Amino acid sequence: MTLIFIHGAACLPHVFHAQLAAFPDAIAVNLPGHGTPGEPASIGEFADAVAAELDSRGVERAVLAGSSMGGAIALELALRNDPRIGGLVMLGSSARLRVAPAIFEAIDADFPAAAAMLANYFFAQPTEERLREAVTTMLEIGQAQTRRDFAACDAFDVRDRLEEIAVPLLALTGANDVMTPPKFAEAFVGRVPRATARILPDAGHLLFIERPDETNDAIRAFVTSIA
Repeated sequence: MTLIFIHGAACLPHVFHAQLAAFPDAIAVNLPGHGTPGEPASIGEFADAVAAELDSRGVERAVLAGSSMGGAIALELALRNDPRIGGLVMLGSSARLRVAPAIFEAIDADFPAAAAMLANYFFAQPTEERLREAVTTMLEIGQAQTRRDFAACDAFDVRDRLEEIAVPLLALTGANDVMTPPKFAEAFVGRVPRATARILPDAGHLLFIERPDETNDAIRAFVTSIA
């Protein structure tokens, strides 16, 4: 079973550096428009790209671990009944990813300032290094694709289809996540037939950066349980 990491909006695959070190056979997908050609504007388009990546790599069975928007992409693929998908790990994600209008207004008005604002939302305990890396990444991706990312998130809503997900699902969220609070992880339980949720203390939206060991241990236990 191949572990596939899918990054979120305004991010790049390197956010998973601690996970790739812990799981050397894992793959971190680089979504189109993020330093690569393309201008995707919907979760469906992103899902098409991930499916094509699985095809090109000859992946026969996979666990998709998606951060925020990446979790939405993973849900989309599971709802397509892609037979290669054996499990889902939702990292600070939800079946509905509403984006506040103020975020779009900020991106349109002053993108560098918006990047700095968003970076602060990513962490429970922001450090200068983490903030600088997040802002640098957003500026590299650019204003247009960052806005498309958040628009894709805002349009995503599969809350009424969760019972259709047939594969096991693990929802991991930071206790201090202000973008997708713990209630969204807990909402999978009871709706997705084989879902469990775990809330990591002292962690924000990018919990896998702030709490890499706990995140990796939870993912490892989940993958082992369904292998």
